[in-house]
Amino acid sequence: MDEFADPIVRAFQSAGAAQIAVMASVFAVVLASVLRGRRWYLTRPDTGTSARGPAIDALAIIAPYLLGLLILTATRPLLVASGHPTTWLEAALPLLVALAVIRLLVFLLRLSLGQGLRIKAWELRVTLVIWLVAATQLLGWLDTVVAALESFGLSAGTTRITIWSVLKAITTVTIFVVASVWVARWVDRRVGMVEQLAHSTRIGIGKFAHAILIGFGALLGLQAAGVDLTTLTVFSGAIGLGLGFGLQAIAANFVSGFVLLLDRSIKPGDVISFTGTTGTSTTGFGWVEELRARHIVIRDRDGVATLVPNQNVITNALINWSYGNPRVRLHVPVRISYQDDPELALKLLLEAADHPRILRDPPAVSRLMQFADSGMEIELRFWIHDPAEGVNNVRSDVNRRIWALFRQNGVTIPPPQREIRILEGGKSASALAPRASNPITPSNDGQD
Repeated sequence: MDEFADPIVRAFQSAGAAQIAVMASVFAVVLASVLRGRRWYLTRPDTGTSARGPAIDALAIIAPYLLGLLILTATRPLLVASGHPTTWLEAALPLLVALAVIRLLVFLLRLSLGQGLRIKAWELRVTLVIWLVAATQLLGWLDTVVAALESFGLSAGTTRITIWSVLKAITTVTIFVVASVWVARWVDRRVGMVEQLAHSTRIGIGKFAHAILIGFGALLGLQAAGVDLTTLTVFSGAIGLGLGFGLQAIAANFVSGFVLLLDRSIKPGDVISFTGTTGTSTTGFGWVEELRARHIVIRDRDGVATLVPNQNVITNALINWSYGNPRVRLHVPVRISYQDDPELALKLLLEAADHPRILRDPPAVSRLMQFADSGMEIELRFWIHDPAEGVNNVRSDVNRRIWALFRQNGVTIPPPQREIRILEGGKSASALAPRASNPITPSNDGQD
């Protein structure tokens, strides 16, 4: 222990108390500023395409290092004038400059890759790793560190795997993958500018290029790191077997995702609903928010995001309210009492169809559907051209209007019931029924 402790003690003694105090002050100021600025930086929302936001972020993240450089450059002449040693200060200046430059370069690299919070959180860690390598080179310790890492390893035949070779391979692969991601994002942006292609097709091409380029970059990185790619063929059979059994559902979702992107049956912004029956059911009603490789994101009216696997979208029936002709017909069934006049009730249903979202062509129609146990079943049918704005809200407005008109005109909506009637003498039920106020005219509007 003494042979390691003595050089450290001698280094601190030769540095002098004044230089140690300055170095400690710089370290404390930079560390406190970095930690405080990091909390602000991670909670700051992304600024989109505005150039002002990234400029403010860049200035904020390098401000602690600039403050440390200012303290070092201001105190160094004072220590020289007072005869104190400045060896540590002179070594710290290039290290702090390198840290500021690396931090800024990592920030710019992150901007080119994306603006997610997960990438933001890794910026400082990546900066410190790169800076440690640069610091050992600036201090002249890199060869010693490399030799120490090369001394620890395993030998397999003619191949020797050391800690340094593993770290070098990881670094090489990471660089190639990052470069591939950058190229993939550039391709995605260029494809997104092609207005001649449908939006879903552009998304599909971008995701396909992203997957291919990242895989190609990883293979190039392994080859550049000295890994023999022919040895990877051993694992291809295992990967194929895994896809055939355990990963078949995942593979099916990925393939289904590309099919959805290419056939343009569903695209972001479409209003869809999952249903087991045909018609204007609104079960699972929501907006397609995002198309991803494994699932689609559907946001419903309650703000809840549902992740639906792509395979379910391909194999199950769903209603796309935004696909093709947006006009849909809605049905509003109503029950009236046998004591009421059906002709009046049908007329009131047409009056209730006076709504700004209900189309005049084709016009709304009312129908007497059947004579049920609890009353006469009548129905109002009308068309709307904007189902993406909601269908239940139109139904609600029409039902409220029907209720108000029925109350004003004395038409009743009976609850489910059964009556036992004892007829007088030989009179028939048709003779006892109320007579219609208007003659019955056949319908000739052409609608069913």
